[in-house]
Amino acid sequence: MAEPNKATCQICGRTKSINSGVVGENVRPSLAEFIKTHRPAWDAREFICFDDLGVFRKDYVKHVLEDEIGELTALDQEVIESLQQHELLSENIDKQFERKLSFGERLSDRIAEFGGSWKFLILFGAVLIGWIALNAALLATRAFDPYPFILLNLILSCLAAVQAPIIMMSQNRAEVRDRLRAEYDYKINLKAELEIRHLHEKLDHLLRRQNNRLLEIQQIQIELLEELGRRRRGSTPEVVS
Repeated sequence: MAEPNKATCQICGRTKSINSGVVGENVRPSLAEFIKTHRPAWDAREFICFDDLGVFRKDYVKHVLEDEIGELTALDQEVIESLQQHELLSENIDKQFERKLSFGERLSDRIAEFGGSWKFLILFGAVLIGWIALNAALLATRAFDPYPFILLNLILSCLAAVQAPIIMMSQNRAEVRDRLRAEYDYKINLKAELEIRHLHEKLDHLLRRQNNRLLEIQQIQIELLEELGRRRRGSTPEVVS
């Protein structure tokens, strides 16, 4: 005898709580047909647990995506797995990316950020003006870098030679971050599309079931009214003329 609030899954044969599964009639028709093709003995009136339903749902989504877009990528596989396990795909890419940066990468990002700011331009302009004024006016007779400021040109050349690869390294990491963000956006959009399609099919299925039940109730009511009318006519005495 089955325990109260317990049911046996017809797929795995395990007895589980009724809250951990659904009756096959509540499964949307497209998924029910897919289950039927793989399990011909499956009865839509019996209980099926969420674990087995998740496996069939994953296989069904994989089958649909293969028919629509062809060969699946690793990103598509991650979305399918998340559908089965009901996992969230949304993450903070910036925090995840920052945790993987080394000290040198963080330092290059800070240098590139400082080099592209007004603070750097103002400070750099002040140093240039001070250098030129110091060697051209204050130390005119004992200048350590007289006109045409060869030492200053050498320092500026070295600064540009060092600053360029640092900025390029920072830009490369920005491109990697943007690529990761695009991949996550693709996975989230794909999962949202599949979930919305699933909800639409399920709502249509539930509405059809509800309409069928309303029609059945209406038919029963009509039959009861007809039977009640026949009884009344049969119990009415005939009038003798």
